[in-house]
Amino acid sequence: MMKNKWSIGLILVLLYASTYAQDFQGKATYQSKTQVNMDFGNRKIPEDRKKEMMERIKKANEKTFKLTFNQIESIYEEEEQLEQPSGREGGRGPRFGRMGVSDGNLYKNLKDQRYLVKNELLGKIFLIDDELEKLDWKLESDTKQIGNYTAFKATATKTIKRPNMRAIFRRPNRDGTTEKEDKKEEEFIIKEVEIVAWYTPEIPVNQGPSSFWGLPGLILAVSDDITTIVCSELTLNPTEKIEIKAPSKGKRVTQAEYDKISQEKMKEMRENFRSRRNRGDGRPQ
Repeated sequence: MMKNKWSIGLILVLLYASTYAQDFQGKATYQSKTQVNMDFGNRKIPEDRKKEMMERIKKANEKTFKLTFNQIESIYEEEEQLEQPSGREGGRGPRFGRMGVSDGNLYKNLKDQRYLVKNELLGKIFLIDDELEKLDWKLESDTKQIGNYTAFKATATKTIKRPNMRAIFRRPNRDGTTEKEDKKEEEFIIKEVEIVAWYTPEIPVNQGPSSFWGLPGLILAVSDDITTIVCSELTLNPTEKIEIKAPSKGKRVTQAEYDKISQEKMKEMRENFRSRRNRGDGRPQ
């Protein structure tokens, strides 16, 4: 009986939202945090140095994003930081498996079912142009309050692909076992994860942060096994009309083509890292 009441209530909210949705637009701020478990392997690093490195990595994986949206288009952009962490590793630390397609500004067009993202890879600009991934969302009855909005829960399963930093930064062993062991280390980790999203039909768009979309209302929060993204601020229907520009510069590639190029670059990085380590151990390259 309760389930039927919830279903009727959701239908009424959706009907109200559909009549309110004409020319709807807005801006949302999201806070993104990714948990990192750094494997230092067999390297002898002082504890205070490990703590410093982990703190820097943690800060590098705490980001603020802006989602500018209307019913058809959206663009998801990282806010520039006024100050960057400094240290021997340089300003920006590594990013570990953040949710989404890429680190660049992500443009989604729901009418065309496509996304564009401009991304820089080792000094070269790429424009990824591909089809939006449509998740098989399961709408659930759970609700919670996020800011001033009632959010409904939805879940889906997604295949994720993340760089395997262990394969890149693994320290070579002195006994010559590095090559044999490293063959077991893939450059990317691919696995199935559960996505949990919270959306509100009170904001009648099918948009969401990062690569997520397709729910009957704006996605206010979403998480996977290591990353959580939560909306912290909303501006709806501002006086000035919002203009959303799709990225256009860069070498146009599909996601698969870009992944292949990234994988090749990852291999190069691993080989360069090994070479530097070998020289440090006093062995020939």
